Amino acid sequence: MNASSERAQPDAGAEQTYQQKLASGRFEIQCCHDCRQHFYYPRVLCPHCGSKAVEWVAPSGRGTVYATTVVRRKSEQGGDYNVAVIELEEGPRMMSRVDGVAPGQVRIDMRVSVRIVECDGRPLVVFVPEHARGAA
Repeated sequence: MNASSERAQPDAGAEQTYQQKLASGRFEIQCCHDCRQHFYYPRVLCPHCGSKAVEWVAPSGRGTVYATTVVRRKSEQGGDYNVAVIELEEGPRMMSRVDGVAPGQVRIDMRVSVRIVECDGRPLVVFVPEHARGAA
């Protein structure tokens, strides 16, 4: 067995469930019934204690920018965009982007809220600054 096959991989069923929830407009993460830790990305076992007793829960939808960078592109290729690691209030971190502000204005510790948008015909989780929650 090579090193890449030994790494934890998302479960196809858990990932499919996550995508189906997003497609119906619901952002949910998993929580372990035994140790009560939240986690993301979708899995069949709790990464904290190894329990199979995992459940889907609706998080608060709020978080904080933990890390961010700007990806530079020519305007004809769509222009610059940001890539951010968001720490959800429940603890897990997830990679996404922050919409509603210029890429270079995304800051560490910025409070953000979740949005589900469509990208290339698929639902996608993005975040917007807290002050923009009521907008669009």
